[in-house]
Amino acid sequence: MFNDEEFSPSHLSPFRYWLRHVAAVPKGFLRFQVLELLSENPMSGSEIISEIERRTGGWWKPSPGSVYPLLAWLQDNGYVREVPSEEAGVRRYTLTDKGKQLLEEQRKVRCHFRMGRKFFTLPLMGGLWLRIPPEKAEEIRESFRRLFKALFSLGLTLEERFSEQALKEVLAVLNETTQRLEEIDKKLKG
Repeated sequence: MFNDEEFSPSHLSPFRYWLRHVAAVPKGFLRFQVLELLSENPMSGSEIISEIERRTGGWWKPSPGSVYPLLAWLQDNGYVREVPSEEAGVRRYTLTDKGKQLLEEQRKVRCHFRMGRKFFTLPLMGGLWLRIPPEKAEEIRESFRRLFKALFSLGLTLEERFSEQALKEVLAVLNETTQRLEEIDKKLKG
């Protein structure tokens, strides 16, 4: 239908190009991720940036201009403290008891929104939101990438070549897939 090179920079698919240029990180998302990472082990700002990029499969890399002021705010408010580092110039942080309490509160809020279906989380960030180990989440992210790319392309194709038959086929596949996923979810929940 369209050539990726004509649509966007050569290294990005149309969906990925669109996502990188229009997606906004929800308010509080970075704070939650930083707290989660620091609950695992002490990290520096650059390590936090790299780890978030790794866990999202390169889909999101927070800027130093958002991470470092956040770390300063967390430290000023007693949620994190600096830990001694053997590396010159490297500041690593860990959660304080107050920070652990804030993280628990954030987890409860996140759970409330997800359970109420009031908040849509990007499935492409599976390792962060779905709490799946990053190495396992990549397989899921790749399936989501393929799905979104197919849906994006199909949407454009349907705009150009709409037919009732094509719409009927698409709806049948979407409804069947949704039903099967709901059945798996129900089975996993017990």
